[in-house]
Amino acid sequence: MSSKSESNYNQIAFALEILRLLAEKPRRREELADLLSIFLEQHGKSTDNADVKQKLTRTIRKLRDCGIEIESGTHSPYELVESNFPVLLSTEQRQALAVAAYFLSDMGFSAQANQIQRIGNLTESDIPAFIKVNFSPPVDYSDRNLDAIVRQLQERFQQQCRYTIRYESKPGEGQIKDIDRSELRLHDGLLYLFAFIPDWKSWRFDHWHNIDQNHIFRLDRITNVGAASDTRWTSCDFPTLKVIYRMSGPLANYQPRRKDEVIVYKNSEGKYCDIEATIDYWFWFRQRILKYGANAQILSPEKLADEINKEYKKIRERLSADENSKNQT
Repeated sequence: MSSKSESNYNQIAFALEILRLLAEKPRRREELADLLSIFLEQHGKSTDNADVKQKLTRTIRKLRDCGIEIESGTHSPYELVESNFPVLLSTEQRQALAVAAYFLSDMGFSAQANQIQRIGNLTESDIPAFIKVNFSPPVDYSDRNLDAIVRQLQERFQQQCRYTIRYESKPGEGQIKDIDRSELRLHDGLLYLFAFIPDWKSWRFDHWHNIDQNHIFRLDRITNVGAASDTRWTSCDFPTLKVIYRMSGPLANYQPRRKDEVIVYKNSEGKYCDIEATIDYWFWFRQRILKYGANAQILSPEKLADEINKEYKKIRERLSADENSKNQT
């Protein structure tokens, strides 16, 4: 390799290493220079600190001239905001990214979908024709206000200290909630803040912690996220409860599809199977069981079994009342 070609190669390798390091996370100039010095040493190049910093400054400038957006300030680190570095993809890889973008867009994550489309330079023709999605999200999670809420929540998750939110379950009816351990969960096409509420009193359970202290908050109804306090999260895990239920009829050969479910008994004649589920939110589990209708029966805990039976009784009474009303007319 000629001296000029080798010099060009070294410049490209140096620029690519800067992009790789900034793609991992924002980095201050001193940290970046130290890491680049190690990189140069490994490739048998000069590592004079002042020279590395000058080379870093020149290369950042050239990368910006190429349209790669790198932010920096006097007291802030270098941050890779957006890269238009070409990505070479196979047909199969393009289709995989296109499907991901298609799913995200229909689920209300339009900004994230657009990012994937731009990364892969994708068009609608890249989406396999045999895949169709029919979600109807109530909000666009890429909305500026929601995006700011998500970023603030992510900061609180990293800090792992108690904080507050202002939550409007109905327009104009805001309440302040104390939030402990928490995370974001996507359920049935909606994005929720899933959180442990330390001072919540349960009518079902007389012990602490219990699953009734786990609450959900729709992201689009959170109007404010408070600052992190000095109180650390009380637990590293959400409270859980083991529930055993029986699947019969057409669902007698049910195979668990969730990581929290295991088969604990299977009838030898194939009439039913018993499933043990570890749940952390009763309402979502209740929805799941009711969806199975007469093919599912909770065996334990007895208290929750009774609650579901009462629900079925209410349904029967309502259907009976509707039938009587029709007959009278």
